[in-house]
Amino acid sequence: MPDALRAAYVQLGVASDTPRLDAELLMAHALGLSRNDLLLRQRDLNVPPGFAALLDRRLAGEPVAYIIGYRDFWTISLGVTPDVLIPRPDSETLIEAAVAHFTARAPRSILDLGTGSGALLLAALSEWPDAHGLGIDASPGALAVARGNAERLGLADRATFRAGDWAQGVDGPFDLILINPPYIARSVALAGDVLHEPDSALFAGAEGLDDYRRIVPDLPRLIAPGGMAAIEIGYDQKDAVSALLADAGLRVRALQDLAGHDRCLVATWPSRDGTA
Repeated sequence: MPDALRAAYVQLGVASDTPRLDAELLMAHALGLSRNDLLLRQRDLNVPPGFAALLDRRLAGEPVAYIIGYRDFWTISLGVTPDVLIPRPDSETLIEAAVAHFTARAPRSILDLGTGSGALLLAALSEWPDAHGLGIDASPGALAVARGNAERLGLADRATFRAGDWAQGVDGPFDLILINPPYIARSVALAGDVLHEPDSALFAGAEGLDDYRRIVPDLPRLIAPGGMAAIEIGYDQKDAVSALLADAGLRVRALQDLAGHDRCLVATWPSRDGTA
């Protein structure tokens, strides 16, 4: 088994930035084990017949998360399909921002706009056990994935998902609003795993700002006193999206992800929140 894993690392080096991790996840999936179990028991295991087919799929460019059907995010594990974006560590910056904001009290009501797999909403609900949340998405396939994740995580009684066009028809206010909209400019050439993800969750017009322009005007009425919105942005969009938020009368600050890129804008409503 160790020799087979090493050979897979080498093969995947041409197709992945994380060949060792990919090989271990695929082997564990083929064996029906967790990655930790695989690493502890690898010298006693044989390579399963299905591993080669999984390896070929990855070599062809298919994301590991779609092959094995799940992705870890924050403290939870989420089912994923090609109907949803694959949750990424960059998006955990939004949860970190919320945890930092709600130190004196916990949020009780949470809105997740563009919920996808439910990653942000379900991570927040796992963090605050007395909270309830609403996830909105335009994709029926994404909503099915999100509902399935809520069921598996035991959060279905606190998470509601419904079809919608951003915040249209949504009544507030909410203590915490989580937003990860499409923000890639249509002219950008994509590469890697993102080529397999749904275009509708990636692209937002010529500048990548179309959905921010539709979402931001609703935020002042939706943010509760003392609450906040955490908004994911592209690495070069801080100034443009901050200007939209400021024009709506919101106070804004930026947070960086682990790579040092501006990734999250925290928006508060100054007339109702003098602390942020």
